[in-house]
Amino acid sequence: MEIAIKLFQFILSISILVILHELGHFLPAKWFKTKVEKFYLFFDPWFSLVKKKVGETEYGIGWLPFGGYVKIAGMVDESMDTEQLKQPAQPWEFRAKPAWQRLIIMLGGVTVNFFLAWLIYSCLSLFNGEMYTDLTKFNNGIGVTEAGRKMGFQNGDKIITIDGKPAERLENASINILLGDNVTVLRNGKEVTFPVNKDGVAEVLKQKEAKLYITPRFPMIIDSLASPTAKVSGLTKGDKVVAINGKQTPFFDEVSTTLLENKGKTVNIEVLRNGKPETVSASVGKDGKLGVSVDQKAIADVMTDKKYSFGEAIPRGFERSIEALTMQVKQFKIMFNSKIQGYKNVGGPIAIVKNMPVDRAADGSIGINWPAFWSFTAMFSVWLAFLNLIPIPGLDGGHVIFTLYEMIVGKPVPQKVLENAQMIGVIFLLGLMLVIFGSDIFKIFAGKL
Repeated sequence: MEIAIKLFQFILSISILVILHELGHFLPAKWFKTKVEKFYLFFDPWFSLVKKKVGETEYGIGWLPFGGYVKIAGMVDESMDTEQLKQPAQPWEFRAKPAWQRLIIMLGGVTVNFFLAWLIYSCLSLFNGEMYTDLTKFNNGIGVTEAGRKMGFQNGDKIITIDGKPAERLENASINILLGDNVTVLRNGKEVTFPVNKDGVAEVLKQKEAKLYITPRFPMIIDSLASPTAKVSGLTKGDKVVAINGKQTPFFDEVSTTLLENKGKTVNIEVLRNGKPETVSASVGKDGKLGVSVDQKAIADVMTDKKYSFGEAIPRGFERSIEALTMQVKQFKIMFNSKIQGYKNVGGPIAIVKNMPVDRAADGSIGINWPAFWSFTAMFSVWLAFLNLIPIPGLDGGHVIFTLYEMIVGKPVPQKVLENAQMIGVIFLLGLMLVIFGSDIFKIFAGKL
């Protein structure tokens, strides 16, 4: 059931984005009286699932869910239909239109993608607000994993800026640090700036829960006993763990580290119970855990629920769109870094489906988390806009580059050059798609996905 819900969300999101992206090409083409032969959701090699011709345009749904397209008469596109191009240009063809009109048609898709993200983020800010983990409320600083320490952090650091920009939200900061160069923290009362160690970034990216390399520091107060061994240990609800085997562990991150060092062993745990010290013995599981649940009140104390008025939501939506776009661009920096080797962590459609958000109710039922769905759709819309602007033949960016060349030089790129470039671009994109799919399948069998 869960995978079905995730798959439905993915297909719904992609369908919305593809239809609106292609509509961004379709509408200006119509405005400039250019013939549009096809408008398709998904690709239709050999056959289509549904099709209907209305006027001069065939509308349909293909069977290959890798995007969609509009086929504009007189344009060199992924269909590689060059027969029409051998004939003299007709007034209603793409190639007969002025360069500035062709440029607007080509940029229509990415423009719609960006404005869609802006609209979604604005609506989310207006109707849902933003709940985030507020770094300014980390009175005890951060707790870091071994990978976080390798990056240059220490337990108790208070993050101030990342690449010179103020850090306010843990959700954004944890990603921006991976993509950034320098971090400034408050350490032992002094501001310290250090470069982010790329070996540590590579270590973080290997983890399934990559964002958890930094967490708020809070005392470990037991809320409930989840395992049989915990129930016979002498621990009880409300106990505050202060030391293990004589080693002071006032914070949860220190408790976790010490327990991992004592996996499968019995340890003496000093706790404060009703304000009085007590010592109990407890067995540590092979996973380095006690089998207890931790009181979440301390985590709630560092959360901020920010609300926005209509006037505030619109600029905030734009700001969130730019943040998402900037983050996507920065990812290329770590993707091809020789130390980080971020390309090894690139996921395709299968990985995306697996990580789609779901809403888990208290009774165990699963449904769609609509705010998370729309947030994903907005982020993916920005991502598609960025990808389509990459100047590769076969993408909108490739067409834009050739059109700009024509506008600057004053003469069009030779037809044969356009055809060959388009062919190379399509082959490259298909090969890249196969590599990404292959990577997903390999990770499934290797247990890494």
